[in-house]
Order: sequence, then C-alpha cells, then structure tokens
Amino acid sequence: MRTIIYPGTFDPIHRGHIDIAERASALFDKVVFAIAVNSEKSSLFTAEERIDLVLGATKHLTNIKAFSIDGLVADFARDQKAVALIRGLRHVSDFEFEFQMATMNHHLNSEVSTLLMVTSEKYIHINSTVVKDVARLKGDISKFVPANVMAKLNEKYS
Repeated sequence: MRTIIYPGTFDPIHRGHIDIAERASALFDKVVFAIAVNSEKSSLFTAEERIDLVLGATKHLTNIKAFSIDGLVADFARDQKAVALIRGLRHVSDFEFEFQMATMNHHLNSEVSTLLMVTSEKYIHINSTVVKDVARLKGDISKFVPANVMAKLNEKYS
C-alpha cells in the first residue's frame, strides 16, 4: 500500500487543499492528512475540529485519513510507512520555503520523497488566512470552502 502524507495546519481546509487531496488520492492508495498542532501558534479551530472538517470535506474520497501531530512530519511519515509527502504550490514564492522543508525532511527521513503539486489555477488565490478574514467580515466564502467548513466558520464568527 502506497501512502502519502499531506501535512499542514488546515485552519481551515479549503478548496485548494481539497484539489491537492483529490489528485493525490488518485495517485496513492492512502492519503493521510497530518494536521499540525503548534502550541506557539493560535488556531481558530482545535485539532479535533480540524480533523472533523478535513474528513467532512473529503468524505467523497475513500482513501483519506486524518491525524493531528505535534512532532516532526518526517517521523510521522516513518510511523505511517509513507513513501512520500505532498505539498501544494500556489506561487513561485512558495517554492523556496517548500524546497527548504523538502530538503530538511529528506535529511530527517531519507526513505520519504516530497512531491510538490501545483494548485489548480482557480484556487491559487485562496489560503486559510484569507478565508478566515472574509468569513469574519461576513463575506461570501461559498466558492472557497465546502458547506461543512462554511457552517463551522459562520458558527465561530457569529
């Protein structure tokens, strides 16, 4: 079974993330979301809420799992027996950071490769911060997130 890890904060998951997950799902037997928990950063959603949002947003895919992690992605990948990590690229500016992370992850776990997938053009303007800002200001986010995420954002900001 070929497993790929999709690490990130997913606070919240949006259609750009889902696009990458759908394409990874077609290429790998299992896609595992590794939802980062960083005690030094404050998230709008708890780790448990983010897991629920990810699983709800990807319920149309049969090979998705989601876990929260508070350690190294390279170690989590080893524990999951993953062959690769996947990250989305929206802009050229994303490449430098992702290249640096891929290099470090390779040093920490040489058994796992990093795949960088270009986000579909219709989603390159979306990121979780913008989605939260628009939702907080009562803007229409229905094109950016699935219904389960929109409902949870509306609940948080009401």
